[in-house]
Amino acid sequence: MSRKSTNGDDAVIIKKYANRRLYNTASSSYITLDDLSRMTREGVDFKVLDAKSGEDITHSILTQIIMEEESSGSEPLLPISFLRQLITMYGNSMQAIMPSYLEAMMTNFSENQAKLREAFKQGAGDNPLAKMAETNMAMMRAAAEAFIPGKGAKKPAASASKASEPSADASAELAELRAQMAAMQKKLDQLGK
Repeated sequence: MSRKSTNGDDAVIIKKYANRRLYNTASSSYITLDDLSRMTREGVDFKVLDAKSGEDITHSILTQIIMEEESSGSEPLLPISFLRQLITMYGNSMQAIMPSYLEAMMTNFSENQAKLREAFKQGAGDNPLAKMAETNMAMMRAAAEAFIPGKGAKKPAASASKASEPSADASAELAELRAQMAAMQKKLDQLGK
């Protein structure tokens, strides 16, 4: 039906008509948002164009798919605190860098997802994959603390296992990430004045 692609030139063109119908030009058939969601999961590159104006509306269609997934009744992927923090980024001096930051974080997470699963199965210790997983988790915590104030203020219970505590290297890296984020925010705030 559709093809996978790595560049925008070979993207499947989907036309959206005024009656809200979506037409896949590659398969010459009408499709639904569920079909677009499936295509996305399969890695099919597509572009949604308004049939009348020719305007690229892919962003709004993907956002619509996310909204439907979030309200489908299954467990939401995006926590309320994240959504609130994301909304505060609109109009903020950090707004310009947020898309590339979020994209880099998701790319990093996707690339390391299988490695993380394996590392958690094996547990921490001297396993290099476990150390990488620990570092990735520290980076995720640093990101959460940077974008969700007060998130890092909670201390783990004394009975928490040693495997869940960050190593000294991870703590140092976390502190360095915090310092870099603070410096970046300060520079952006100065540029915004």
